[in-house]
Amino acid sequence: MYAEQLERNMSELTARLYALYGKRWDFYKILSRLESIMKKAAAARPAYLRQQDADAAAQYGAEASPRPWYLSQETVGMMLYVDLFAGNLRGLADRIPYLRELGVNYVHLMPLFDCPAGENDGGYAISSYRRVQPRLGTIDDLRFVAEEFHRNGIRLVLDFVFNHTSDEHEWAQKARAGNRKYRNSYYIYRDKAEVDGWNATLREIFPTVRRGSFTYLAKQREWVWTTFNSFQWDLNYSNPEVFLAMCEEMLFIANLGVDVLRLDALAFVWKEKGTVCESLPKAHVVIQAFQYVARIACPSLQFKSEAIVHPDQVIQYIQRNECRLSYNPLQMALFWSTVATRDTRLLTLSLKKRQSIPDGCAWVNYIRCHDDIGWTFSDEDAAQLGIDGYLHRQFLNRFFTGRFDGSFAAGEPFQLNPTTGDCRICGTMASLAGLEQAESCNNEEWRFMALERMKMMYAVLFALPGIPLLYAGDEKAVFNDYSYRDDPAKRDDSRWVHRVADRGSGSGFCYASQKELADRLREIIAARKKEPMLGGQDVFFYDTQDSHVFAFRRGTIHVVANFSESPAGFRIDAWSASSTDLLSGRMFANHLPQELAPYEVRWLKENLKKENP
Repeated sequence: MYAEQLERNMSELTARLYALYGKRWDFYKILSRLESIMKKAAAARPAYLRQQDADAAAQYGAEASPRPWYLSQETVGMMLYVDLFAGNLRGLADRIPYLRELGVNYVHLMPLFDCPAGENDGGYAISSYRRVQPRLGTIDDLRFVAEEFHRNGIRLVLDFVFNHTSDEHEWAQKARAGNRKYRNSYYIYRDKAEVDGWNATLREIFPTVRRGSFTYLAKQREWVWTTFNSFQWDLNYSNPEVFLAMCEEMLFIANLGVDVLRLDALAFVWKEKGTVCESLPKAHVVIQAFQYVARIACPSLQFKSEAIVHPDQVIQYIQRNECRLSYNPLQMALFWSTVATRDTRLLTLSLKKRQSIPDGCAWVNYIRCHDDIGWTFSDEDAAQLGIDGYLHRQFLNRFFTGRFDGSFAAGEPFQLNPTTGDCRICGTMASLAGLEQAESCNNEEWRFMALERMKMMYAVLFALPGIPLLYAGDEKAVFNDYSYRDDPAKRDDSRWVHRVADRGSGSGFCYASQKELADRLREIIAARKKEPMLGGQDVFFYDTQDSHVFAFRRGTIHVVANFSESPAGFRIDAWSASSTDLLSGRMFANHLPQELAPYEVRWLKENLKKENP
């Protein structure tokens, strides 16, 4: 297996590495060292992963391979924090029956490797890629969970945080102590003019942490590149030693039993002076090189892109030789934009332009996640509809923080930029969609509308092509947890408002409305899994006469959704005279005007067989 994969992929890997490091005199030594790393990792693969590798390798070599697992309508995902969901890794294994009953078979465990105590960016400041946070368990506990997941048909997803390490990582500590090898693993400068030269073209990502992208180390009287928090030091991939070291870490993680690696902050991994240092061409080369390393040593491993950048740049990472999976931040952001405006035109236009991706790849669609909501729609798309992108973002920020008259949302601002007034939004699905407000005011009309709004969003999400991904707790409509404000390690990071502890099995709810939402979601998941046409990638988006309506077709299933609390009208163009709504069982006449109730969604499957003579 290894020899065949090496023969098949080494020339492509060599080409990528030559583009990065080919001018070095020791280039062929780099290749030789990398081959040894890959060979050792391949030999250490657990037996249960080797069959997956064989199946994946056969697919790579086939011209017409069967539909991969991630394009199956039966794949349903969830992302969760182990401690908030189950206490620790052993507790997570005990909650497998809940995941299976819900229908989840793709589970992304949020960062669980060792990180600093106190502030650690929710675990994204890695101190060791080979130790689990002690409060969660051990590396052997993680292996145990991976094996239990696979026995139960659940694929395991972990993060590969490869743009930066914690300042407590062994490499950073040695760099701080003056070790030249490890100093060259980061961007460390003594000259402030050098730092200013870089900062002149960089976007500020965490402006409330510090201005610019560098942190001053007072004891060393030096500056270190920190795109995000000051305790997260960016790695220097122009140094091949960094690439080789991170390949070892990646393959170690893969051999724990991982099916998918989420590539964190991948847009930032390559730096060139005078540029924005985001989504540069060589960032793609680095990721492709990692992909070919994985294809040789662990062929079943897939990469998932996390690129929260302009929508046109997001798509650039989605390739068969780069990331076959990608978060769909455009879909997520525009879902929320649309529920605020009740106007589906920007959603329709944007997905028409960008939902299509290469064959063999898939979106990961979501409503909420562990992170904030950034308004990453295209200003060009907005302008085409007469919408000012800047003003629209300002409106959305006011709306979802409850500062707009008539807003139903209870969100928190994140990383408010004092210069531009820009920010992002935090909150659970239920709090942003109005259920928290409705229950706190005990308003029955608001409660009904919030529930219908959430049911609508889930029904549309699960009908789109790609993997539908739940954020743990949202399946039970949990509300914001404002206690983070009293924790010194969390109070400056409002994302903790939606990182809510919820370790129950689902049998206990604070409100009847939460149970109603959970029950409806189970029905939606079950309906999706039964319908093969909701797998794959094919989709056609309709232009609708009523701007409240969002509509698309998957095969002979026509999905229509009302994004407003007012009745809305539509008419579909179908081959058959009638369709059956897969969500309600009701039959509707096609070609005639139909009316949708507030927030109603229909999955209208054409009744072709019944009408054939």
